[in-house]
Amino acid sequence: MAEAAVTNEQESLDEETRLENAVQFLSFSLGDEEYGVDILSVQEIRSWEPVSRIPNVPAYEKGVVNLRGSIVPIVDLRQRFGLKYMDYTPLTVVVVLQAQSRTMGVVVDSVSDVVDVDKLTIQKAPDFGTKVSTEFINGLASVNDRMVMLLDVEKLLKLEGMDEDNE
Repeated sequence: MAEAAVTNEQESLDEETRLENAVQFLSFSLGDEEYGVDILSVQEIRSWEPVSRIPNVPAYEKGVVNLRGSIVPIVDLRQRFGLKYMDYTPLTVVVVLQAQSRTMGVVVDSVSDVVDVDKLTIQKAPDFGTKVSTEFINGLASVNDRMVMLLDVEKLLKLEGMDEDNE
């Protein structure tokens, strides 16, 4: 009887430790790759809708939308990461992200699910040298035998040509 109590207590402690180290990410796909962003930075998920174009911006900046009175820039992550062009489908969505005082929508091929990741199992992004940019990748996590690239929302929301003073 005492052994069962000790086992239950240990299981309870193990579960508590697991919960303390757990971080939730919204996972989504771009082609065959799976990415994740911290669920706390996700404001909402919207279906793709046409945007108001802005002249003289990089091609990956699709334009802006009016989101309940706020003008929100929309960026195509597939183009931003230099991936092959694909037409938008009914599964294409805009994930509206917020970090500090900036809000931005990112177009992704489809949203997968919310995954729990143990902070202790997140691996650093490998260094591929100067040929491959990993500036937006915070780390890699293995989730149900899938590799998920965890993105740094802060870096992702910084538009080229804009500095901290203009925010």
